[in-house]
Amino acid sequence: MASKAAQKRLTKEFVAMQKDPPPFIWAVPDEKNILTWNYIIRGPPDSPFAGGEFHGVLLFPSEYPFKPPGIKMLTPSGRFHPDKKICFSMSDFHPGSWNPAWSVATILTGLLSFMLSDEMTTGSVNSGDAQKRQFSSRSHAWNLTQVRFKEAFPDYCTQIPKDVPNMGGQRQHQPPPPSLFNPPTQQMPSFANLPPSTPGVLPPASTSDMVKPKPADEPAPGAAGAAISWGEVLWDKWRWGVLIAIAVVVSRLSSARS
Repeated sequence: MASKAAQKRLTKEFVAMQKDPPPFIWAVPDEKNILTWNYIIRGPPDSPFAGGEFHGVLLFPSEYPFKPPGIKMLTPSGRFHPDKKICFSMSDFHPGSWNPAWSVATILTGLLSFMLSDEMTTGSVNSGDAQKRQFSSRSHAWNLTQVRFKEAFPDYCTQIPKDVPNMGGQRQHQPPPPSLFNPPTQQMPSFANLPPSTPGVLPPASTSDMVKPKPADEPAPGAAGAAISWGEVLWDKWRWGVLIAIAVVVSRLSSARS
């Protein structure tokens, strides 16, 4: 039976797994016992396990997260003995190196990394890449014959192997969600291809057609233009008369002083 600490921790990790699963990995707890988890590892495309679907189990102690789990891979893979505990740094073979901060995601990511290496240990198998590819190509068909797989992953019992939620880089190329600092860009509608006679739609004005707002005290263009035109006409007509009148006044002032 799981302790309260184990129950709380594994429940939290199940939520985290659903929200943000690691690449090529999916895992769920057993419906009857939260200390037992079933996992799927999908072979990365650049490895001998490409296309493979490998089912296994994590066996957590009641003292988790203070003690590590036992780890098995049930699907024949050419890398591990089926249904035999695997010895690596995050398993119950090495309680001294266990870190309570490690999680289900951390453990299975470490297992995948160990699977892709050639290191031999308890529970491992020595085989070539060709054999691993053969096991990978047969893995899904083998899983479909296993009651435990069908009970744990009914949604994955399809004719063709189903991708786990995170198949590597596919998640990394998703556009970031909109936020206050990253608002979604909206493309303005284009009116360039609309015919001039389209009713109810005006074509966009060019920058040369734009009218700048005028200050409140600025006269209307028509009134200002008319005032300037009349002023020029009057000045051209009367300027000589004004100059003559000024000359007469200056002359009379000079005579009076003499």
